[in-house]
Amino acid sequence: MSRRLVYVMGPSGVGKDSLLEWLRTQAPAEPALHVAQRTVTRPSGAGGEDHEALSIDAFEQQVHGHAFALHWQANGLHYGIRHAELAPLDHGQCVLVNGSRGHLTQALSAYPDMTVVHITAQPDTVRQRLLGRGRETVDEVQARLQRARAFVAPPGAHAIANDGPLQDAGLALLQILSRLDTAAAT
Repeated sequence: MSRRLVYVMGPSGVGKDSLLEWLRTQAPAEPALHVAQRTVTRPSGAGGEDHEALSIDAFEQQVHGHAFALHWQANGLHYGIRHAELAPLDHGQCVLVNGSRGHLTQALSAYPDMTVVHITAQPDTVRQRLLGRGRETVDEVQARLQRARAFVAPPGAHAIANDGPLQDAGLALLQILSRLDTAAAT
């Protein structure tokens, strides 16, 4: 069943949030899917994904209370996926998690059969997107690009290039999900 847990990862600027939002609004009824909402130590009005906002202290209390199925730190923020967000797995749905490349090893340890999807984009595309959102300096953007080039996805990870129309990447992700749904039915 954990094959239906889909860990979507990729560097900032490749369009993970946009891709997951496209799925929320454009995906057909089958395969049944749920995009897990993240809990993040970022104000709710800060833009980007729809998330549950917590202070760092509240987040750490939740970690100590075992509220999260997955949790990690990246780019100065804390991220978590509550157990309830994975509950649709028990009902045969695919659950997509917007994960972190840096947390992948721990996530695979907890869910060794999960499906890993690595979203990529050409460095120039990522650079333009990151500079366009205006949250980072040119040097910070360059550092992100270098980290992205150094990352090697694990064997068996599905790769989706998100340089063109968002629909193309969305349809590629739906194709992966459809194969998971078909494999689970046999």
